[in-house]
Amino acid sequence: MYRIDDDSQTLVLQPTGGLPCIAYFGPRLPDAEDLDQLADAGRMDLTGGMVDAVARLTICPVADGVYMGQPALRVLDVDGAEIPLQFAPATITARGKSLHVSAVSGGVTYTAEITLDGVLTLRAAIETTAPVRLDWLSAPVLPVPGAQSDLIEFSGRWNGEFRMQRQGFAPGARLREARLGRSGHETPPFAYTASPHARFTRGEATAFAYGWPGGHRMIAEELPDGRRLIQFGNGAGAERAPGTRFETATLTVARSDTGLNGCAVQLQAHVRDTIVTWPDPARPRPVHYNCWEAVYFDHDIATLSDMAERAARIGAERFVLDDGWFGKRDDDTTSLGDWQIDRRKWPDGLTPLIDKVHALGMTFGLWVEPEMINAESDLYRAHPDWVLGPLDQTTGRHQLVLDLGKAEVRDHLFAVLDAILSDNAIDYLKWDHNRLLPMLDAAQGRGILDLLARLRAAHPKVEIESCASGGGRIDYGILEHTSRVWLSDCIDAAERLRMQQAAALMIPSAITGSHVGAAHSHTTGRRLSMGFRAWIAAMRHMGFESDLRSFTAEEEAELTLVTAWFKANRGWMMSGAIHALDCDDPAVTAEIQIAQDKSRFVVFAGQGVTSTQNLPRALRLTGLDPEAIYAVRLANPEHIAPHSRGGNALKTATLRLSGRALMTAGINLPIAWPETVYVVEGTRQ
Repeated sequence: MYRIDDDSQTLVLQPTGGLPCIAYFGPRLPDAEDLDQLADAGRMDLTGGMVDAVARLTICPVADGVYMGQPALRVLDVDGAEIPLQFAPATITARGKSLHVSAVSGGVTYTAEITLDGVLTLRAAIETTAPVRLDWLSAPVLPVPGAQSDLIEFSGRWNGEFRMQRQGFAPGARLREARLGRSGHETPPFAYTASPHARFTRGEATAFAYGWPGGHRMIAEELPDGRRLIQFGNGAGAERAPGTRFETATLTVARSDTGLNGCAVQLQAHVRDTIVTWPDPARPRPVHYNCWEAVYFDHDIATLSDMAERAARIGAERFVLDDGWFGKRDDDTTSLGDWQIDRRKWPDGLTPLIDKVHALGMTFGLWVEPEMINAESDLYRAHPDWVLGPLDQTTGRHQLVLDLGKAEVRDHLFAVLDAILSDNAIDYLKWDHNRLLPMLDAAQGRGILDLLARLRAAHPKVEIESCASGGGRIDYGILEHTSRVWLSDCIDAAERLRMQQAAALMIPSAITGSHVGAAHSHTTGRRLSMGFRAWIAAMRHMGFESDLRSFTAEEEAELTLVTAWFKANRGWMMSGAIHALDCDDPAVTAEIQIAQDKSRFVVFAGQGVTSTQNLPRALRLTGLDPEAIYAVRLANPEHIAPHSRGGNALKTATLRLSGRALMTAGINLPIAWPETVYVVEGTRQ
């Protein structure tokens, strides 16, 4: 028996006659725990209607005549015939906080690495003595605890990312697969299992995050004997060519006995502190201004200079020039692939605007979409053979995809991007990906990771944001090379409130871009107040993306104040933890952000629609020190609804309450209009 521990958890790996099983993953066991007795306690009985042995739920269960579930590995010979697998007893090696596993079946060698250090990470690979075709390989398989009978998944669409679905496990297998060549709006590579009554602040939960940007598969299965398991791997059939080595991406797992938030805060910290490589770790997260929804493709130096002046006056620290600066890019039908400055719009290049931005005290960012090509482009005319898939395929947004599995394509893209970054003082790239792939191809995923790694090595101070029509490529693999994600092309604050809460179950505030949009939303048509739009953006990595000329003096003043508040608080907020709140009023969506040292917090309580009851229900907080006393005040009393005519204490006073009182009795907020948010600050006394 083998065990690995961190400060609060233990994983036990049990050898068998073939590949090992995970016998335990949970709260840290006593050092004196008898692991053989633990294995004996987990031994299952037999009954009628079964073969005469209980299948081993190994880290890679295969079709061996006893295991009847979905196999975690399926290998074919070059002619397409399945290769039977029967692994010999594995070799297991412990190295610090990691366990390394190796086992052989004929000409197939399976290896796995399992590490427990704050979160659990798992990877698997196979090597073969002769070329084979890989149909499916899962990361090492983790049994789902028996009490966690619910499955929580995430889905979405363009402008409507990160919707949560919850259902119970049932006998049989549930398959979810992203076959569109990227992490996907539709089925992002995340899932939770939970006990039936688990909520954000209570119950058992386990979170799964698969780190691959190229399309994935998840199988959640309940076997006939009642055991449950989850498999994650690259999409089935994604390896289009025979080979002798294949591997999974990293599967990251977090567990909690204190609700979904217990997993969320572990994942937030892991992404922020371990996965992301920050170009300048000491620099506060800069406030963005992006010009896209202000000018679209209509680039004019005088207009953009004016916009830069307005943005700097409000408090922006980074100016981002979006799509339309290259080739003959007057709309989205042309010029992708031609990454040369459009001299019609920019006769002197980008330097005059960059100099203007720098003179205003801001850094400069630029939009690119390197993986894509328009048929109406010089690059396509020169290299139609660089397109992924047939040339007569249906386009997406008038685009085709460059085949990043080809080294010459990656070399070309590196050269043009390296030249842009070398010739211009660029601090940031908004890296977009607006086209679904015409086929699932793992080589494309490896290609983008290789290209990003080369570019980051050459320009380590340049920050890269992952955007894919909004939130279409958010995963822990792409985040190894990027440090910001564009959560959605929808910057309607009402939609963002919901999205941001769900996304915080996987990703931290510091990487989640959130911008103030137009009063009349470009994607929903909804009209929202400046206060609501500004405070929702201030919940994450703040920016604005509007035609600043349309703001009234009052709106500009309010945005300036909220931007100043964000700057004053971003240091502790961006390094803190986000806990969603279980609201007794379904009309309210709320969260608390808590500093690492728990010295302060801020609550954002968003009123989506009118409540069914007359008065607000108390909002119970979470994650605080129960014995500490906190001074609590309402940061935006100017947003109190005009029909609030009672004596709610937070309207005029600072309250001093214990963490226990705040978490048990909660606080009563003033009446709120729909589509407003109250911001409540707390400071430990």
